[in-house]
Amino acid sequence: MGAECCAPAEASATAGTKEPGHDLERLWHISELWFAVAAAVLLTGAWSAGRAGAEIPRTALELAAVAVGTAAFVPATVRNLIRHRHIGVGTLMTIAAVGAVALGQYFEAAMLGVLFSTAEGLEHYAVVRTRQGLRALLGLVPDTASVLRGGHEVQVAPDELAIGDVMLLRPGQRAATDGVIRSGRTSLDLSAITGESMPVEAAVGEPVYAGAINGGGAIEVEVTAPANDSSLARIVHIVEEAQERKGTGQRLADRLARPLVPGILVLAVLIAGLGAILGDPLLWLERALVVLVAASPCALAIAVPLTVVAAVGAAGRTGALVKGGLALEQLGTVHTVALDKTGTLTRNEPRVVAVVTTNGATEAQVLRCAAALEARSEHPLAAAITTAADQVPEATDVTAVVGHGLRGDVEGTPVRLGRPGFIEPAALATLVVRLQDKGATVVLVERDGTLLGAIAVRDELRPEAAGTVRELHDLGVRVTMLTGDNARTAHALAAAAGIEDVRADLRPEDKASLITELRARGGRGGVAMVGDGINDAPALATADVGIAMGAMGADVAIETADAALMGEDLRHLPQLLRHARRSRVIMIQNIGLSLAIITALIPLAALGVLGLATVVFLHEVAEVLVIANALRAATRPAARLEPAGDPGVAQAVLSRATR
Repeated sequence: MGAECCAPAEASATAGTKEPGHDLERLWHISELWFAVAAAVLLTGAWSAGRAGAEIPRTALELAAVAVGTAAFVPATVRNLIRHRHIGVGTLMTIAAVGAVALGQYFEAAMLGVLFSTAEGLEHYAVVRTRQGLRALLGLVPDTASVLRGGHEVQVAPDELAIGDVMLLRPGQRAATDGVIRSGRTSLDLSAITGESMPVEAAVGEPVYAGAINGGGAIEVEVTAPANDSSLARIVHIVEEAQERKGTGQRLADRLARPLVPGILVLAVLIAGLGAILGDPLLWLERALVVLVAASPCALAIAVPLTVVAAVGAAGRTGALVKGGLALEQLGTVHTVALDKTGTLTRNEPRVVAVVTTNGATEAQVLRCAAALEARSEHPLAAAITTAADQVPEATDVTAVVGHGLRGDVEGTPVRLGRPGFIEPAALATLVVRLQDKGATVVLVERDGTLLGAIAVRDELRPEAAGTVRELHDLGVRVTMLTGDNARTAHALAAAAGIEDVRADLRPEDKASLITELRARGGRGGVAMVGDGINDAPALATADVGIAMGAMGADVAIETADAALMGEDLRHLPQLLRHARRSRVIMIQNIGLSLAIITALIPLAALGVLGLATVVFLHEVAEVLVIANALRAATRPAARLEPAGDPGVAQAVLSRATR
């Protein structure tokens, strides 16, 4: 049965398995099913001939049905046995078919060929369709792209696009590859790529990803990646590789299936040998052949791999990358989620929301001094402060005081910028506490030993954060917030999001230690860390499963995390966890059904209660049930997205704090 059952990976092509990209969207494209149908027609003719009393034509038609029905797997099985010394389920079926013919049971041998080829074809079809569902993402790329070359608009194939080309995207058109807007302003529909339900506003300098639909005015986009290396193409490639990574359930199925095949051969030989000594040799040889079929672990071998392929592909089509079976199973056991604050619970767009002054300073002076020191800083607050300043003087001898702030000279005067404690707030102490209680991060500015004022910077909570936390609680998941921000600010934002467990003032290594603590106290189940994939790398690596948030276009995040939410909508997190839990249940169901069938059929076959045709029928029906159940994981994760809240409410509360 495909690469999993009949052949080693390197021999899968010889077993009749085509690459996922081939056109196999219809059942009639599957060669195994053609063999099965042709054999069934011959078998029907044999039955009709037997009813008419034509024994010779009946026998000839039955033998022809055997030859046609087994042609789908016997040649590949023999080649694999000779070239790779591989003994698989196909080997068992081949031996059973040859034995049945040798015993004169032509009808049973033909039925074995028909049913086994049918099940093999259905498995092949299921795997290919599932993989094609993922590769359909590449169908989001248009057949042609409009490019401006030499002052003229020309139509080219996406593969002909080069870095530096300028694409012209009109309303309703899709981007053929990744780029950056060089002219115009628009809204982009990313729903097919990231799962974002609302269009995203984009202007000059902002990225455009392959497959995005231009929902506004015409824009010019400079190409930053060839079509075959676009973010969309990389997503498909990464997910296809991830589908091969095996989880615990799949490794368990492999451990059971691989030694089971030679074990079944030994069991069949023992049954035939002991039966020949104690009773009728032909009777026990026939029963041994039935046992070969009854005990073949094909359903077990495909129980988990097909589920993983289906589930990972379904998640990928909704903007969530899952790195294979191991990550999928771990997601399905998550009982605790640790959320980073900046960029996960918040928008990662900090801005100055208040400036308070003292000692005769003006707001402009406070902002200029702070911006001068922050000009070359990569801290998230730096951009907010430099943007708010009307001008940025040049600073010299700027040094960072780790964990506290900055110091340097501005226009020949020493200036310090930092958190309360590094600089004493003095008369502003009460106001600083009030701002922090409202969720703002406060930095103080001091010039030549004199306090000039305080700057409150706030990164607004995502409007969907509170609804997401509620939904995680409904799933029985504990939520913890981790942040390097001060405790007052952290608790204020956590309260707005509905999170009770808050850990603040953390360095990256502290977050990793806390993940270990959460794992130790959590008992059964796993701990997931959700962060930006770069700054939270230690915690992402320590968690049972690391989830990168907003990873579209961020190669580092996609590569380092076990899973990644490509969009910026946090509501997709509980959606992914529900999908993983459901997929894990399907895996367990398939393994249980496969083992139950083998356990029930072996004694019935050995005692002669069931004949070859009956066992083949029951075995293949069970396999079809496993395939059908696995394909339930291919359905897209159900969306239960609560309406996002109004981010302006928190801002209104904060503005009152400064009055």
